[in-house]
Amino acid sequence: MNNQPSVWLGSVQSLLTTVVIAVFVITFVVQAFQIPSESMENTLLIGDYLLVNKLRYGGGGLGDHLLPYRPVERGDIVVFHYPVNPSQHFVKRVVGVPGDRIRLIQGAVYVHGVRLNEPYVRHSSRFHDAFRDDFPRLNVAVPEVTSTWWREMHTLVDDGQLIIPKGYYFVLGDNRDESLDSRYWGFVPQENIIGSPLLIYWSVRSSGEGTTAPTAPSDKLYHFAYALTHLFQLTRWERTFHLVN
Repeated sequence: MNNQPSVWLGSVQSLLTTVVIAVFVITFVVQAFQIPSESMENTLLIGDYLLVNKLRYGGGGLGDHLLPYRPVERGDIVVFHYPVNPSQHFVKRVVGVPGDRIRLIQGAVYVHGVRLNEPYVRHSSRFHDAFRDDFPRLNVAVPEVTSTWWREMHTLVDDGQLIIPKGYYFVLGDNRDESLDSRYWGFVPQENIIGSPLLIYWSVRSSGEGTTAPTAPSDKLYHFAYALTHLFQLTRWERTFHLVN
């Protein structure tokens, strides 16, 4: 009986240690993130749940020399705070780093006049959008383009190429026809970048994707119960625990 307080105290200490480690990992090492749109298809799909590696890129401080950070590189997939609304998280692919001269011609990306090899790109639309597919175009404003970005762009274009300034990155969705990205709202500042997707720890298909969709109640509890009872059928097992490249 005399050992009960020490056993109880040991259990509390163990629990607190676990909580502290979990908080540390979530704060500094990894972060969970859900793909909400089709802008990165087919690399990332709606319903993919990711673990984001927050230690991949340095912050320009002393820790950069102690931890295995590396700079953001062209071709990296990054998760970042949306510059227009920092409370939102976006995921896109970096196609331009500081000093690059970017141009899009008929949907293909050219850096310093050389076409990028982008086997991951998807074009889902049959319609040609002059602004989207031939960028930058400064003569006609497009409703989706942020007005601040439209004005800034004019100061950064030289010989039809957009120059990426220091500390900023140009990002695009892999699904080029269904992505609101740097073409429409501008650069991603270095400090907005959270990290890069590491792992798809779970992937769930929509109810209509190879399954029978629940057509009635729109009640959230009903849909949660449906997902819980059809977990095996809704899970994309071929994508679960899949490393993101």
